[in-house]
Amino acid sequence: MDRRRFLLTLAAGLAVAATGRGAVTGTRAGEGLPFAAPTPASPSPAAAVAEVPAALLPPTGVVSELPGVGNGLALTIDDGTSSEVVAAFAAFAVDADVRLTFFPNGCYRSWEENAAVLRPLVDSGQVALGNHTWSHPDVTTLGDAEVAEEIARNRDFIRTTFGVETPFFRPPFGSHDERTDAIAADLGHPTTVLWNGTFDDGRAVGAGELVAAAEQWFAAQAIVVGHANQPAIGTVLDQLLGLVESRQLQTVTLADVWSSPA
Repeated sequence: MDRRRFLLTLAAGLAVAATGRGAVTGTRAGEGLPFAAPTPASPSPAAAVAEVPAALLPPTGVVSELPGVGNGLALTIDDGTSSEVVAAFAAFAVDADVRLTFFPNGCYRSWEENAAVLRPLVDSGQVALGNHTWSHPDVTTLGDAEVAEEIARNRDFIRTTFGVETPFFRPPFGSHDERTDAIAADLGHPTTVLWNGTFDDGRAVGAGELVAAAEQWFAAQAIVVGHANQPAIGTVLDQLLGLVESRQLQTVTLADVWSSPA
């Protein structure tokens, strides 16, 4: 089966799943986007990564876009309330050679249920991981010990389930401060990752809204945030791939760009 037919079949299956049980309503309304729209990418080579530049050391502090000039696009996927959507993203990576960064909350069973498919992608570097806390609280509302427990528990879950360490921390809702950043850094995550593009799917959205958001935010050197929560995202993966290709962007993981020293 060719790539386009595969993605269309996947989309149809997820559409049926969404209507059969109702779309999963996101609870991430706080993940708004306070940034100006980036300029659309200028033409350059292929969507799937053919060659990744040498990685930089991960910075200590906050990042919201990829560094320098290029045609990279970091698609970063949070949460994982839906096992079907996590599976759809994994299949998308396998079939379309797309590189992704996941920020899982370990409290959701979807990650363990899809671990057998995801582990080879993590091992090969096609999929990278970051810490999004264990259960998605606003960490700025927690005491130091509670923040540390949320981050450390999820760090250990990622280590046990996927066998990797990650320098990246994404605070739920994008809500963070110097205190929470310092706790994350002490626990092995010096880089707090925000974003400058979004699928706008921290709420219940339809396929048309997802595509419209991608058309607005898919651009060179953007970090785009989405969620593995709502089945509608699986119905538009073919269109998203087409947009990446038409803008001649190159998908990269955060670890392609910022890699911890050996």
